[in-house]
Amino acid sequence: MRNIKLVIEYDGKEFNGWQKQPNKLNIQGSIEEAIKQITGEEIELYASGRTDAGVHAYGQVANFKTESNLPIEKFPVAINTKLKKSIRIIKAEEVDERFHSRLNCKKKTYRYVINNSEFASAIYRNLETHIPQKLNIRKMKEAIKYFEGEHDFKAFKASGTSSKSSVRTIYKAEIKEMSNNRIYIELTGNGFLYNMVRIIAGTLVDVGLEKIKPEEISNIIEKGKRDLAGKTLPPNGLFLLNVEY
Repeated sequence: MRNIKLVIEYDGKEFNGWQKQPNKLNIQGSIEEAIKQITGEEIELYASGRTDAGVHAYGQVANFKTESNLPIEKFPVAINTKLKKSIRIIKAEEVDERFHSRLNCKKKTYRYVINNSEFASAIYRNLETHIPQKLNIRKMKEAIKYFEGEHDFKAFKASGTSSKSSVRTIYKAEIKEMSNNRIYIELTGNGFLYNMVRIIAGTLVDVGLEKIKPEEISNIIEKGKRDLAGKTLPPNGLFLLNVEY
């Protein structure tokens, strides 16, 4: 039995998230079906974590077990022929039989993309969130540093979160000013709660709109009340950048 690790890129716009669901187009089920067509096996694909409907990935990681003798370098090409063009396997490697994409994950990095120009983009509308009001990026950069470290992120999780603990560690948090009025919010952590990145991004937008002062972030974290944080931004601006092991 071989254990195959895949690195996957996808545009989440047309999918109902990663997780396999009956009668709904999803990424996990699409890839499992493609692998079945290649190997003839019913496999279970384990991801580093589930992404929601509309969320994208540059570097999602998943693994599966197979009896197939297909050379490892052939897996991406073969699987991609059976997939929609909005999902691509960009790398495959054979790993130790004990490797598990979710359980062995050490760090994940997410990026939230904001278009802060006057008009929304016709081309990139599904790959960013448009906020026409001018944001104070200096204050956003000041505010985001309060998220670094180990904290209870109870105020930044959506209702329905199944995690028992809301304590997470953010190793790196930064705002990047890009060309064409794009703003990247990037967070690297040991794990993220349901909608946590989108709520943090929404809170930082409120800082940029000067509705929340940068120094208030620590108080919001400490009080742990969802209504003190910003709104949950739409999924289309969110990307899973990479996963580290």
